[in-house]
Amino acid sequence: MFWDLFGTWLQVLWGYNPGRTMPAKRLTSAFCDSVGATEGRQLAYPDQDVRGLELRVSGDGRKTWSYRYWTKTGRRGRVTLGVHSREFGLSEARVAARRAQVTVDEGGDPAMARRVAKIEAATEHLKTFGDLAAAYFVDTEKGRYRPKRASSLDNERRVYRVHVEPALSRFPLESINRRLIKGALMRMLDRGVTSQAVRAQAVIRQMLAYAVSEERLQFNCIADMPPVAPAKARLRVYSDAELKAIWNGVRNPEALVLPESIAAKRRDGAEIQIGRSMRLAIQLAIVLLQRRCEILGMAKAELDLGQGLWTIPAERMKGKRTHVVPLSPWAVQLIAEAIDIAEARNSPFVFPGKNKPNQPMRGPSMNWAFNTVLWAVEIEDGTVHDLRRTGSTLMTSERLSVSPFIRSKVLAHYDTGGGAQVSATRYDANSYVREKRAALEQWQRLLRRIVGIDADRPDLRFDGQVLPGGLGMFGLANSAFARPPALSFPTATPQLP
Repeated sequence: MFWDLFGTWLQVLWGYNPGRTMPAKRLTSAFCDSVGATEGRQLAYPDQDVRGLELRVSGDGRKTWSYRYWTKTGRRGRVTLGVHSREFGLSEARVAARRAQVTVDEGGDPAMARRVAKIEAATEHLKTFGDLAAAYFVDTEKGRYRPKRASSLDNERRVYRVHVEPALSRFPLESINRRLIKGALMRMLDRGVTSQAVRAQAVIRQMLAYAVSEERLQFNCIADMPPVAPAKARLRVYSDAELKAIWNGVRNPEALVLPESIAAKRRDGAEIQIGRSMRLAIQLAIVLLQRRCEILGMAKAELDLGQGLWTIPAERMKGKRTHVVPLSPWAVQLIAEAIDIAEARNSPFVFPGKNKPNQPMRGPSMNWAFNTVLWAVEIEDGTVHDLRRTGSTLMTSERLSVSPFIRSKVLAHYDTGGGAQVSATRYDANSYVREKRAALEQWQRLLRRIVGIDADRPDLRFDGQVLPGGLGMFGLANSAFARPPALSFPTATPQLP
């Protein structure tokens, strides 16, 4: 009587409804179906046959089955078994209650297990390999997981879309295993896809490593899988004759003619169309020996043409370290012309995209233009990156004798110079601009001799204090790219190729 009055008092003051447990009785299906609701109050009807089972009837008439228990650690718990219905009646509730008691007897906690499962189900979004791939690309792009350059991520997306997604994306993540992945890779090899199969394997391995870091998988099943095909390091170096043909072809592509076998497969036939900006970008790739995406992504804010310096920020570099590239008057004039061409597009980039001026040109566009030149001059097995290897090889050859350490600095490769690694990474903040400038000048003098340009012209040498007077023709003398107080400008205007 007292508790009934106390419950009524609480309900009046705070709207609290404590509910009420009725005396235990042997429940019947007829009773469970017919028992009605008590307005504003929840009633519980314990079952005498299965201890802990009870039918709970809310004030609005909703009926649910629940099971009360004590765990082995002394914790009291209650778990909802289901909603009372024709499909889940008294007999089904008793079976479910007995199963819950088995879990309790084994040391478990049914209510806690259900809450954990519900939370995991609500937060679990990586159900298939396709879900994993999507999350991997988002977190990598935003820097939450092993941030990469945009160009590297684009390459991974391309490999995934073409080769991995059709084979694995629909499989549940738990079903992904070593045998399944190897089978997909072997089918690629059977189709004659070799290098892309190796890249696909690397992409899959990184995605599974991401799943492990997200605690979605226990281990990476292909972490120690050897490459499905032997990796072949490219050793292609262009000869002097090939380098001259490439340079002249890039300068004047209108004079080239594509072979009929190539022209027949092209929409434009034998006609070669390479814009002036792309020609300048390829020439800069040859002159400066930097990667194609670093060249194409060149931003005006990265340039100090007055001092002849190009500072590439760490986030754009493969090695994630800021890289300073010394610019000769030759490189400065090529860049200045590219800026002049892009000026009307109001872009922050030196080489803005054709349809998106707020974004730089993409690497594949340079590949296509360069391959077109190679086809026309009948050079086989060549890539843009082979230009970088060619310049690197000639630098350390007997023709130039640049030290491998400085060559590595020019290419932005990691090199300790024979010293301790900790000294190179933490105790050497030098950018070696003077040494890199000297090495690039040696390379460019040799390049001019190879391609047939006068290598001894005084206006092509740069001592850090003098720039060619030709900058005035590009409107840079009074711009943010020039610093007149520190420089003197000769009156002659060199005509560079």
